[in-house]
Amino acid sequence: MISGIVGAPLEQHISRESNDKCWYLVGAFHSVVGRFAATGAQAKQLDGKIEMNDCVSRRTFVRAAACTAAASLLEIPSMNASPLNLPIGLQLYTVGDDMDRDPAGTLKKVAAIGYQTVELSPLAKTPPRDLKRMLDDAGLKNPSGHYMLPELMSKLPEMIEQAKMFGQEFMTVTVPWVADPSRFKPDPAMGQFGLFIAIISGLTLDDWKWNAEQFNKVGEQVKKAGLQLAYHNHNFEWHRYGDVTGYDEFLRLTDPGFVKLELDCGWATVAGQDPVAYLTKYPDRYRLLHVKDFRKGFTPRTELMGKDPGAPVPTELGRGAIDYRRIFAAAEHAKIRAMFVEQEPPFTEMLALEAIKIDFEYIKNLKV
Repeated sequence: MISGIVGAPLEQHISRESNDKCWYLVGAFHSVVGRFAATGAQAKQLDGKIEMNDCVSRRTFVRAAACTAAASLLEIPSMNASPLNLPIGLQLYTVGDDMDRDPAGTLKKVAAIGYQTVELSPLAKTPPRDLKRMLDDAGLKNPSGHYMLPELMSKLPEMIEQAKMFGQEFMTVTVPWVADPSRFKPDPAMGQFGLFIAIISGLTLDDWKWNAEQFNKVGEQVKKAGLQLAYHNHNFEWHRYGDVTGYDEFLRLTDPGFVKLELDCGWATVAGQDPVAYLTKYPDRYRLLHVKDFRKGFTPRTELMGKDPGAPVPTELGRGAIDYRRIFAAAEHAKIRAMFVEQEPPFTEMLALEAIKIDFEYIKNLKV
């Protein structure tokens, strides 16, 4: 939650119902931990060093570690792998209502479909340690979590420890922020939700430069802790300021070692951009993918709000406008570590848990 930055905790102001009414803002409110199992070997990690019993040979330890690594987070059986030979993951915001009602049961249903990794949403209501236990019980790994920039700026050590507790490799920020939120005058009736809309709609090029500075500072500390900071795009990042866009300026000003990227292919397409072009231009920066689709016929835009006939409407993968064959083909040349299905609400034709079955089968059977 964010407190001491914009007032009371966001959870008190933002309902998922209000998110559903403005579903194209929903993404804004959303380390690999090696396990050395012993086969007669006992080992522990101390300050980055491995301490072994004298009775265990180096060869035995290496063999055990190699076997464990082969079954680790990013080595998943091919029967449930994507065209990138990565596990098919799910951003849990997609099943947010189900998670609110029955988190443990929902996670088990997600795993039963075939998903093997999940990405956490900052809207989760379950206490972190309880959620970690539920993930373990369901057999789900969690390589990435979504965070808000103000909470990383105000309590980074606590957030890093939480990320490590979950076993995350990536701490992914979902929206930019501003140095002085008080300069915005949102509709009081909309609470903090209105503030987010006002900020995202009113970002200046100087705001993007300020964000780049903050991301570099936070990213350096996250890197020192053994994790990786990343940024997740929507569509508003491609608003133009003369000859440049906020996104391109952000990429130019952030340190490639401190700030990696999660490419939301759906939102980039809504913005009129080609995900293939960005994957090709910045193969080393993109480490995560969000895979979503929108119905054909939308009008490209960089504004979040809109109910015009050309507004993008979410749909299941394979039923919309986005050609993921060419995107995955380009992603093969990038350094993608994880990918997550994310379908935006509202779910008007079927339940979310039904929709993610279609999404999963589409990716599993996609040939590049």
